[in-house]
Amino acid sequence: MTNPANIEKAFLLAKEQYASLGVDVDAALEKIRSVAISVHCWQGDDVAGFEGDEGALGNGLAVTGNYPGRARTADELKSDLELAYSLIPGKHRLNLHAMYGDFNGPVDRDQIEVEHFQGWIDWAASQEISLDFNPSYFSHPKAADGFTLAHADEGIRQFWIDHGIACRKIAAAMGKAQGNPCINNFWVPDGYKDTPASRKAPRERLAASLDAIFSENLPAAHTLDAVECKLFGIGSESYVVGSHEFYMGYAISRNKVLCLDAGHFHPTEGISDKISSVLMYVPELLLHVSRGVRWDSDHVVTYSDELQAIMQEIVRGDYLNRVHIGLDFFDASINRVAAWAIGTRNALKALLAASLEPTEKLQQLERDGDFTSRLALMEEQKTMPLGAIWDHYCQSVGVPVGAEWLNKVQEYEKTTLSLRSSCSATV
Repeated sequence: MTNPANIEKAFLLAKEQYASLGVDVDAALEKIRSVAISVHCWQGDDVAGFEGDEGALGNGLAVTGNYPGRARTADELKSDLELAYSLIPGKHRLNLHAMYGDFNGPVDRDQIEVEHFQGWIDWAASQEISLDFNPSYFSHPKAADGFTLAHADEGIRQFWIDHGIACRKIAAAMGKAQGNPCINNFWVPDGYKDTPASRKAPRERLAASLDAIFSENLPAAHTLDAVECKLFGIGSESYVVGSHEFYMGYAISRNKVLCLDAGHFHPTEGISDKISSVLMYVPELLLHVSRGVRWDSDHVVTYSDELQAIMQEIVRGDYLNRVHIGLDFFDASINRVAAWAIGTRNALKALLAASLEPTEKLQQLERDGDFTSRLALMEEQKTMPLGAIWDHYCQSVGVPVGAEWLNKVQEYEKTTLSLRSSCSATV
């Protein structure tokens, strides 16, 4: 057990070191206290949802591993999330997919209503967290050929348009109940495995479908529509209808939130460099922070160079009021609650590190053309005592310091997760 007095001693010494660079540690801590990261529900159950069908994911999605203890019901998922939130400093959000409703029987996706998510709305209120939402355009018979909103069949397109309209109404109800906008993010898997004869026609259909979904103006105080691009997927290696250029243009022309997923670009391409560019033209930005390993593999977020670069761009550009930070990974090879804790704590730690930079000093050196000093200070920053500030922050808000949170997860695994008879075994 870490000694609280030692944590405070280390914090005061670290605070002095940061002050020598002109960094206000208290202001940095206050900044990250106001950030609510949208934690994704699908890490807890391997993107299975609660529609009563335990079939394979399909449509470009896959989860690997068979670690025991996958959540099988909404109540189990809520229990797992409550533990995860107790291990993460700050008050955060929950990102739900449409397939996670309380359906109590067959309900097709074009028929879902607010009542199917009232349990989540009530639970979120009891936990004092807010909800975000996503339509589910995958793992469904009407998406079996890899097309939904861009499908050539008008009837199938209309089915998925109706699903999107239903999801917007649900998201608006969530936002109204919680008193802040529910971000409703649209991602569709539409694309071809091999080279298409027409790249134009599916994109025209996708744009028309989205326009139909967004035709009703809903209060911005209740919900914000986001659209998400992708470079390629399983089964859409050669052509994805909703490319970056497609959704960039769509978001600009329709005044929508643009979603950038860290795994949805070329394996050597980072989203950090895109943040300042796209925010010149779109009103707000949604980030799906994940970790791709050679492809869009959605590994648990680690404290990587790209994660740090993402948070640095947000802080250096003063974008916290225009960027919504969400997570998107699903790993069934390790304890799922631990994955949430690792990924979210790392995202917050990187945001704290970015907030502890002498940003104004660095930018002034840049304006002065003193690139030598700029580089020197950036390098010195890398070995500043971030850990002491982070430990103080965790202790001050009553969450485990260091790796102590792992003990709580391991105990929960013994008392709860290990008693669940069903586990995931998807590939």
